[in-house]
Amino acid sequence: MSAEENKTLIRRYFEAIDKECAAGNADIVDDFLAPDFVEHNPFPGIPPTREGWKQAFKEFVKGAPGYHVIEDLVAEADKVVGRITAYGKHDGELFGIPATGKDIRVTGIAIWRIRDGRIVEHWHETDQMGLMQQLGVVPPPPGDQVT
Repeated sequence: MSAEENKTLIRRYFEAIDKECAAGNADIVDDFLAPDFVEHNPFPGIPPTREGWKQAFKEFVKGAPGYHVIEDLVAEADKVVGRITAYGKHDGELFGIPATGKDIRVTGIAIWRIRDGRIVEHWHETDQMGLMQQLGVVPPPPGDQVT
C-alpha cells in the first residue's frame, strides 16, 4: 500500500471506532488490526495484543465514550504517524477511577505500522498526566487551572 493509502486506512479506522463506540462493538477492530497485532505501549493490566486492544476499547466505551479528531497524519513507507485528540465524558468507571461526569480531552501522538492493509504494530504517547488532572486524581501544578 502507498503512504496515502495507509493514511486513508487510519482515517477509516477512527471513523469506524467512533461510530461503533455508542454500540460498544469492539469487534470492529478485527477489520483493522492484524491477528498478530502488537501494542508497544499497552494500558496497565491489558495484554499487548488485538484482544487486549478490544478490551481497552470496551474500557473506554464503558468509562468515557466519545470521539477522536485527527489533527495531523504523516506517512512514509509502511508507517503512519498521527497527532490525535480524544474527547469524551467520564460517565463510568475508567481503569478503576469512578465516574466524575467531567468532559475530558486527551492529546497524543501515535505510530502505526501497516502490512497488507492491516495495522500490525502501534506505539503511542498520550497525555496521561493531563487526563489524571482532568479527572481530579492528580492535582494540577500550582498556578494551573484544569477544567
